[in-house]
Amino acid sequence: MLLITCPYCGAARPEIEFRYAGEAHLKRDPASATDESWADFLYFRTNPKGYHFERWRHTHGCGRFFNAVRHTVSDAFVTTYKAGEPKPDLATLIGEGGR
Repeated sequence: MLLITCPYCGAARPEIEFRYAGEAHLKRDPASATDESWADFLYFRTNPKGYHFERWRHTHGCGRFFNAVRHTVSDAFVTTYKAGEPKPDLATLIGEGGR
């Protein structure tokens, strides 16, 4: 069972209480975007093999959105943090030799 810690509730809960909500830290600016850049924003996302910054929602708990750093191969969550907080330094989280 995969456990995810909600940064608002503070408790580690099973993954079935959460929903993936896409890539984190994307900036939406349709007013200044060209058609091509807006289409890229809508339809294309990064798909890394390794650590990924993601947005999640605690749907069966507090209902709030938060961000997480997850390894896409092992599904291991490195950390979770509140929405609006800056992106954490990945090298600090996983160590200099981390993969």
